[in-house]
Amino acid sequence: MTALICGSIAFDTIMVFHDRFRNHILPDKVHILNVSFLVPDMRREFGGCAGNIAYNLKLLGGDPLPMATVGKDFQPYAEWMEKNGIDSRHIREIPGSYTAQAYITTDQDDNQITAFHPGAMAMSHENQVPGDAGITIGIVSPDGREGMIEHAEQFVEAGIPFIFDPGQGLPMFDGEDLRRFIEQATWVTVNDYESELMQERTGLSPHEIADRVEALIVTRGGEGSHIYTGGKRIDIPAAPVKAINDPTGCGDAYRAGLLYGLMNNLDWGVTGRIAALMGAIKIEHHGTQNHAFTPEAFKRRYQEAFGHSF
Repeated sequence: MTALICGSIAFDTIMVFHDRFRNHILPDKVHILNVSFLVPDMRREFGGCAGNIAYNLKLLGGDPLPMATVGKDFQPYAEWMEKNGIDSRHIREIPGSYTAQAYITTDQDDNQITAFHPGAMAMSHENQVPGDAGITIGIVSPDGREGMIEHAEQFVEAGIPFIFDPGQGLPMFDGEDLRRFIEQATWVTVNDYESELMQERTGLSPHEIADRVEALIVTRGGEGSHIYTGGKRIDIPAAPVKAINDPTGCGDAYRAGLLYGLMNNLDWGVTGRIAALMGAIKIEHHGTQNHAFTPEAFKRRYQEAFGHSF
């Protein structure tokens, strides 16, 4: 089974300021703000929702097919994907553009200042969901607004079930947009904040949203997750973690677990726990694609975490 993963591909440049922003930003002078921070520590990570989800699904033994638009600087990322056996046939380079970039500066209080350049991501609508590529499941994750709308429509036209994962792109859509996505999707997944925003904009409760899809999945960080399906709510516990180092990308890792469970016809209790463990493993590592394991090692850790196998 092959999963088409529609979403962003991005470079994350992460810098560490060895002081506190509040020592250098004067509240009464923000109208003439002009500051410069020395950042001795810097790393560049491979990121973006499509890239992260594909990486995690591949670790589980799944068959991911990311679909995204990238820029002229994509080559190092392409080499990384090839090294990890991830098919890039549906990644399109947009001439004259840069791949989406996030520049994140963190201080000693874990405050962050981020600048994001969407670059080629804004042209995601230039890709189309293929209807004859053996794709059995899909996901619409954060991407360019027009691309997300068109890819959802194309999944429906192709008869391919898909997850709607609005993520940080949710504010781009009003209630009517979100209702349409919900009607088109087979499953919807959001975090607890996004769930509140979706309820506010659509006027639908979690159970009402779940009535329109096969399942609504709401992640709740360290409190686990809720899966609304079949008129009931399944509570999924958080998986135990060995260390909390970096939450960035945990949601993408969780969604890879959802795809894996759906692709293998596992029940929701098992699927949710696989997803939870994926998030736990990710949070133990800095960056979004620096963790690694074999499917066999994952199954052993699942057994240790939940007391049963899958």
